[in-house]
Amino acid sequence: QVQLVESGGGLVQPGGSLRLSCAASGIFLDDYVIGWFRQAPGREREGVSCIRGSDGSTYYQDSVKGRFTISRDNAKNTVYLQMNSLKPEDTAVYYCAAEGLWNIPLGVTIARAMDFIGEGHWGQGTQVTVSS
Repeated sequence: QVQLVESGGGLVQPGGSLRLSCAASGIFLDDYVIGWFRQAPGREREGVSCIRGSDGSTYYQDSVKGRFTISRDNAKNTVYLQMNSLKPEDTAVYYCAAEGLWNIPLGVTIARAMDFIGEGHWGQGTQVTVSS
């Protein structure tokens, strides 16, 4: 059974940092694309970043480029999202989600891979609040 558990959220001042963790069980990271999404109150869910297990390639939404870094630790079966220089507009519930590589058409760029992450495997979310 696939399970994703996020942790690491909290309250931080603007300019601060947080590291989110997505601990996965029931899957091998090498076989999946893992994405981080966020949803702020009153707004639609949006993709933030993802990492492809087969080659480690990564994607970032423009608003977080240069501030967020996605990484993985296969030994711990965990994907991280290091968030630096946080802004109030980063406030949201952050979710991680997984999609098997077999469900993503060959040749799809990593930037498009997030579009193929379905509703099957999601964590419960962790709240990130950026406020002074």
